[in-house]
Amino acid sequence: MKRVTQFLVSSFVALSVASCGGNDQLNTEPQAVLTEEQVATADNIDALVIAAYSYIGNDHYTAPNFLWPTGNLRAGDAHKGGNGPSDIFAYHALSLYEPIVPDMESFPPDLIDLNNKKWTRNYTGISRVNAALKIIKTTPNVDLPDGALQAAELRFIRGFFYFDLKIHHKYIPWVDETMTQEEILSASNRDLTDQQLWDNIADDFRAGANVLPNVQEEVGRASALAAKAFLAKTLLYQAYEQDELHNVVNINQNKLIEVVSLVDEIESSSVYGLSDDYAENFLFEFENGRESVFAIQRSLNDGSPDGRGSWPSALNAPISSESGFGCCGFHVPTENFVNSFKTDQAGLPQFDSYNETNYSVETDYVDPRLDHTVAMEGKPFKYDENYIHGGDSWARAPAIYGNFNAMKDMESSECECRGSNGPFPIFSLNTPIIRYSDVLLWKAEALIELDRFNDALPIINRIRERAANSTERLNNASLYRINTYTSFSSKDRARQALRFERRLELGLEGHRFFDLVRWGIAKETIDSYLSVEQNRKPYLVDAKFTKNKHEYLPIPNQQINLSGGIYIQNPGY
Repeated sequence: MKRVTQFLVSSFVALSVASCGGNDQLNTEPQAVLTEEQVATADNIDALVIAAYSYIGNDHYTAPNFLWPTGNLRAGDAHKGGNGPSDIFAYHALSLYEPIVPDMESFPPDLIDLNNKKWTRNYTGISRVNAALKIIKTTPNVDLPDGALQAAELRFIRGFFYFDLKIHHKYIPWVDETMTQEEILSASNRDLTDQQLWDNIADDFRAGANVLPNVQEEVGRASALAAKAFLAKTLLYQAYEQDELHNVVNINQNKLIEVVSLVDEIESSSVYGLSDDYAENFLFEFENGRESVFAIQRSLNDGSPDGRGSWPSALNAPISSESGFGCCGFHVPTENFVNSFKTDQAGLPQFDSYNETNYSVETDYVDPRLDHTVAMEGKPFKYDENYIHGGDSWARAPAIYGNFNAMKDMESSECECRGSNGPFPIFSLNTPIIRYSDVLLWKAEALIELDRFNDALPIINRIRERAANSTERLNNASLYRINTYTSFSSKDRARQALRFERRLELGLEGHRFFDLVRWGIAKETIDSYLSVEQNRKPYLVDAKFTKNKHEYLPIPNQQINLSGGIYIQNPGY
């Protein structure tokens, strides 16, 4: 009788991940064993589903699912922060666009290995999913009345992990529940083409979209609408077809048409909507609100060793005791990012000139989303007039990185959602992965690329109108001026407006770098950023983005070695 290892809540890592980063699990003594017959009950299968979900929230600042290191640092929207370049060396490497130590390891190597650890965590999650799917497929339907729903949920979760791997590494090994041990060990990251990998990820989300209910009774579980959102996002990425060197060579119109159709279906359900106030997306009391399409559900004191709190943000609070926090000053917004919120006399973005001078709180008009996103000297932190940002005294290394603080992933130091682990402030504040405004902007983007840019105008204006009406909590901290567009003179102008809007609306939420790669403009955007920011921040003097290389991270050398050389390294590494 086949025996399987019990892992957490009867979860499985039984499908080998030796060639996919699961080496830590291979050395773990099993706590107990169960037969497949014992596991194959309705209650136990649901426990396997929950265990797969839990791995989405088992992330950490060493390998976060909140993508501020890989999405914001590399986009020019944030500096690493902390106590200087040697403090989490792996993040410093990301800021320079080049691993300056093997596999982005810092010292000591067991503290953080961002590249390999993230790979490992994703494939461990995939292994949990695959093991559960295999049990469902081999169990009679009469014993699992909800088996089809559970399988659809599991495929959604697998799609989540694979999407993360895909945008970071491009070429990845595909491992599913149908494969034998021998097939898993012989799988290469080049067995499938770029487009075939996207197709497989899309199929996983499509399975969820076709089977799951539109609304789940249990908050945080995937619904059909959430699956449609992830499917739309997958198809949008896939539409920008790349060659072997990551150049965008075609924009697939059929994929864009499907994106529009999927968003239409999501809109017509009336399940989601924009929050009345932009602030509500980033406050504990409003989490899982109508704008939340899918979020990582965070918790404290839940019985797990460290809780599933906001560990990815554990380093990011202001350093000062005045703020109520003691650690650690990471994730510092750049001047370039702050300047992008400046508006002209008409209340529109300063597309071409925004970065010529640094933002002045006394004289510059700004989009109010700046004060929802960035904490800066003299302004309230997280809407609290009792906590006024103290400038350099709130920063850990202001001479290197400046003294701004990112706020979206933070809460008040007095929030009931706050906990701590050693020196680290930890919150049970959820991590938004997809917000409804993001979904609407996908539709606008697709319409523009379909030459229907006039149809995109009201969507972008709707987002801007919400921003204009979101000043009540801001305590008049700045000179706010924001307006809507009357028209777009051309497709290029509409595209510029859309791309700028995404930066402002989704600022510091981890999307920016992947947007730039998808659009095929990473090189020119980052070069423009560095040409000015290197003079403002000398630590960036050696930063250089290499086209046809730095669009993706390398395949971890540890994984290439574990595969016996089957995995092929990405171009340029």
